[in-house]
Amino acid sequence: MIAYINSFIDRTILALLVEPIRADLGITDTQISLLHGFAFAIFYTLMGIPIATLADRKNRRNIIAIGMTFWSLATAACGLARGFWSLFLARVGVGVGEAALSPAAYSMIADSFPQEKLGRALGIYSVGAFIGAGIAFIIGGLVVGLVATADAIMLPIIGAVKPWQMVFFIVGLPGLLLSAWVMTLREPVRRVSTKAVQQQSGFRTLLVWMRLHWRAFTAHLAGFSLLGLLFNSTLAWMPTHMIRSFELTASQAGLWLGTILLVFSTVGILVGSFLSDWLSRRGRSDATMLVGLISAVCLVPFAFTATTVSSLWLCLLLFCPLIFFSTFAWGAAAAAIQVITPNRMRATASAIYLFFLNLIGIGFGPTLVALCTDYLFRDDAAVGNSIALVAGISAPLAGLLFWWGLASFRRTAEGLRNAA
Repeated sequence: MIAYINSFIDRTILALLVEPIRADLGITDTQISLLHGFAFAIFYTLMGIPIATLADRKNRRNIIAIGMTFWSLATAACGLARGFWSLFLARVGVGVGEAALSPAAYSMIADSFPQEKLGRALGIYSVGAFIGAGIAFIIGGLVVGLVATADAIMLPIIGAVKPWQMVFFIVGLPGLLLSAWVMTLREPVRRVSTKAVQQQSGFRTLLVWMRLHWRAFTAHLAGFSLLGLLFNSTLAWMPTHMIRSFELTASQAGLWLGTILLVFSTVGILVGSFLSDWLSRRGRSDATMLVGLISAVCLVPFAFTATTVSSLWLCLLLFCPLIFFSTFAWGAAAAAIQVITPNRMRATASAIYLFFLNLIGIGFGPTLVALCTDYLFRDDAAVGNSIALVAGISAPLAGLLFWWGLASFRRTAEGLRNAA
């Protein structure tokens, strides 16, 4: 979880730096969205599958430590950027490094806990993402506030850097110490969950398995990808919405949003994960997907309203349940892919899940909002309407997909459980 917290701080900090980066580099909201989403997501998704295939065979702890070193250095390299393309390449590096984390971590956790506790365990791990995002907003906002008054900061060897560049150094370099700590952790013994497939692994074998159970996997991958699109598009642009619509400073926006994220995302994912385990103990083999359906249905009213109200306090009030329900299902989502996948394919299956989740959620979510702002509304101040449009469409579509795939998911999970 500590590694996940660090990864999300490095991933999310850009959202607080939109205005100074735009001013210094002379770029548009659409270009900012590419830095936040596509630059990070493209190699994060592409590298995830081969790295996960490696994690199904090699030491997963070492893979995480190497990835952590790489993304920490890449985050610091964002502070060296002098233009759009150099910052774009540094963000690609962050994505490449972070691709090593979750597939290997999911596999390690699945080998460390029984199935009836897996939702809770993966929920606690997934809390790290939202704690990291909250810390990124709070600490990042404070750092931005402290360095914002400086015209330039002189560093040895590097020379003069702008305040926003300094923020990347401050949040990136501590990750090198954490990667050294990861190397002290124990690699868990791999479990064999089914007799029929215990000796099989590899990408082709997994594709055969997914084709046999295509409806369950399609509903899971598409449904949670749409929830990811909703969450990431909102998270990427909410600070900018508050700065532009309510004239808050980056520090003020970071403090409010970070506090809400820390409280409501943590409570949301833990409640969802405990509900998933509670339903599983009572015989619901589709518990993890059912939690996704509940999340999508409950999100609909808040997705349409949270960023379209004219009152700051009402906006913050509606943002609380929006965050609660948009994080409600993420522990269950990670557990679900483990529940319908044999042991030796889990890391690779997790990487495929993350491929779709992050390509759609991170890669397209922020950019869809920016395209609406730049080309549909043609008004920087309309970013809140853009968020509402993207989120308001994503939530009901996700709910329909979960409902469509629920029975197939149940049959696949029961088949694996009976074969154990």
